[in-house]
Amino acid sequence: MKLTMFKSKLHQLKVTEANLMYEGSITIDQDLLDAAHLLPYEKVQVLNITNGNRLETYTIPGERGSRVCCLNGAAARLTQVDDRIIVISYAEMTPEEAKEYKPRVVIVDENNDPKSILDYSQPETIFDLATGLKQV
Repeated sequence: MKLTMFKSKLHQLKVTEANLMYEGSITIDQDLLDAAHLLPYEKVQVLNITNGNRLETYTIPGERGSRVCCLNGAAARLTQVDDRIIVISYAEMTPEEAKEYKPRVVIVDENNDPKSILDYSQPETIFDLATGLKQV
C-alpha cells in the first residue's frame, strides 16, 4: 500500500504575475523551488489564501533571485497579483517511509524572500534565515 503524504511547501508566497495567455502552470523562482525541495515540472497544489481558490498544476523554474511567482494559463483566472498563496507538494510513500519522512516548509516574507524553514526532523525547531539561529 502507498500513502499520499505532505512532502513540502512554500508558505505565504505573493503572486507577482498572472499570465492568462501561457499554456499553464506556475512559474516560481528556482531558488525558492530549491529551498522547498520542489523540482521543475513537479505536480503541486496551489491554495489561494486571499480568495480561497484551490488548483493543481506543475512548477516551471523562474529566474534565480527574481522572486517571481506567476500563475499561468487557466490558473491566472483564479488568482490576482498580490494574492497570497501556499504551494504544496505530496509524495507517494510506503507506511514505513511515511513514518520516517519529515516535510520541508519554507515561509517567505512580503518580498518572497525565505524568512524561515520549518525543520520537522527536529521537533518544534524553526531556522530563522535572517539570523541563522534555531528557535525552539
